[in-house]
Amino acid sequence: MNLKKDGVGVPGVSLTKKKSVLLVQGPPPPPGQDEKPAGAPKTDVVERKATVLENHGYSLGKTIGTGSYATVKVANSERHKTHVAVKIVSKFQAPPDYLKKFLPREIEVVKGLKHQHLIRFLQAIETTHRVYIIMEYAEKGSLLDIIRRDCYIDEPRGKLWFRQLVDAVEYCHEKGVVHRDIKCENLLMDRDYNIKLSDFGFARGSMKPKSGIPIMSETFCGSYAYASPEILRGIPYQPQLSDIWSMGVVLYATVYGRLPFDDSNYSQLLKQVQSKVTFPKEPKISTRCRTLILQILAPVKQRIRLAGIKNDPWLTEVDSELPQGTSIIPAPQTANFIPAQ
Repeated sequence: MNLKKDGVGVPGVSLTKKKSVLLVQGPPPPPGQDEKPAGAPKTDVVERKATVLENHGYSLGKTIGTGSYATVKVANSERHKTHVAVKIVSKFQAPPDYLKKFLPREIEVVKGLKHQHLIRFLQAIETTHRVYIIMEYAEKGSLLDIIRRDCYIDEPRGKLWFRQLVDAVEYCHEKGVVHRDIKCENLLMDRDYNIKLSDFGFARGSMKPKSGIPIMSETFCGSYAYASPEILRGIPYQPQLSDIWSMGVVLYATVYGRLPFDDSNYSQLLKQVQSKVTFPKEPKISTRCRTLILQILAPVKQRIRLAGIKNDPWLTEVDSELPQGTSIIPAPQTANFIPAQ
């Protein structure tokens, strides 16, 4: 399974970014080797790596994210007259399966997507040792960052952001694209604090049901804490319904500031996801919101579909504090993330 561990609000585990369990193949090349001529001094590394992107109008800036075999940097784009995000993938550090299967699929999928709540793909640049993916830059961080800062998200904000996530996922599914790694850290925020679904590394296209018959998947990927019971059991699954399950975990984490399931023990996790989800006493969440979460985090045959979510009373009711379509800028807070009980 290409599942990734998360320590988001589980007992004894601090809130962390995702970590891939894919194996590293071969030693990493010296940074910038793909652009550096043989025998060039090591001091040329940063300058030479930037030059490749400068030829396309990009000037690299600070690092905003790192992974096992990829780094994300901010860059200034002369062409787009704004800042962009550049995902730099090392061909030497990335597993062959990722380079041959998932990375080309990711680029092909995102090329065909354009939606206000999706991170927009701009360009891909390939060199001998690296692949550069140029994307829209979301300057306000992720939903995970905001939950960690604010402890939990009040219902009006949570509802607005969940509506935006529903719109984004519905668009993807209508295009035949399944995400397969929906989670709090993959929901980025633009300057107005609107949701932008990102990281299509495990996404797959051409998955729209034909003649009403769903296309099943046997690639078990994503993150344990957000994975559906059918993925955790290792059986063929309908990825659209697994995306919906992950959305339910996101909603729970948003309004409660913790995850519904403890992923520190696989056997216990498997039991938990096949049992009725429980809710903490605090914070106080409306009955309608809890009911929707229960309908999402349900066995696959009973699990609510996207159409049902869009028409759910909790999601369709208009909050007096937050008219639909209003953007919210969270007030600075210093509360710690609430650990799961």
